[in-house]
Amino acid sequence: MNKNVIRSITAIAVLFCLLWLIGLGFAVGEYYAGKPEKAPVATTGNKKVETKKALTIVALGDSLTRGTGDETGKGYVGVLMDEIKEKSKRPVQLTNLGINGQRSNQLRKQVQETEVGRQIQKADIVLVTIGGNDLFRGGQGLADFETEDIATIEKKYLDNLKFIFEQIRKNNPNANVFFIGLYNPFIELDQGKEMSKVIRHWNYDSAEVSAAYPKIVFVPTFDLFELKVNDYLYSDKFHPNSKGYRLIAERVASLLTW
Repeated sequence: MNKNVIRSITAIAVLFCLLWLIGLGFAVGEYYAGKPEKAPVATTGNKKVETKKALTIVALGDSLTRGTGDETGKGYVGVLMDEIKEKSKRPVQLTNLGINGQRSNQLRKQVQETEVGRQIQKADIVLVTIGGNDLFRGGQGLADFETEDIATIEKKYLDNLKFIFEQIRKNNPNANVFFIGLYNPFIELDQGKEMSKVIRHWNYDSAEVSAAYPKIVFVPTFDLFELKVNDYLYSDKFHPNSKGYRLIAERVASLLTW
């Protein structure tokens, strides 16, 4: 075979090879050009709303915990719940175990009940009002205390208070506990100054007991009622009215952290 024939065959082979490569290139290009792109993921401007855990409150104590005298029926506990809901934007679950007329020795027994202990275990916040009925005898003031030793009554009260706090901490070491101090509803009576002296002493000793336990806060209320007591009392001149309860609730709310 002469050289011219070989050259012709080689040229033709090279030409066909080039045509094949060009065709392959077009085919690949057409394939990728026709392949659909992934649709963009649709996004919305609304962030996922997280469901906040409910805040659990347990209220213990006497008629102040029940809200006796409040025309709205809320008492300081109900007003405080509204404040917490508004500021924390969290749902609130309340168990109100307050009993009208309850004294410290009765609350001492109550906190030992199994169901009460179970409620305290679940609480994020525990509210306590107690001592007014020990001292005031359900609104009678100090009139009949001339034959009684107030120091002896206070000692029993403080012993009960210590037990109550220990029991709360036994059931729940982490809950914030707010213990509401006493005010003087009789400040404008003849014995008003004498009563104020006794109440301030009780409040001081109660605050000292509270300070001995972690995360138990004494909440003073004496000053809230001192100047205009009748403006904040119910018609029985003993329990707060709705304005008085609101003052107490706002004082507690000011101590909360969000």
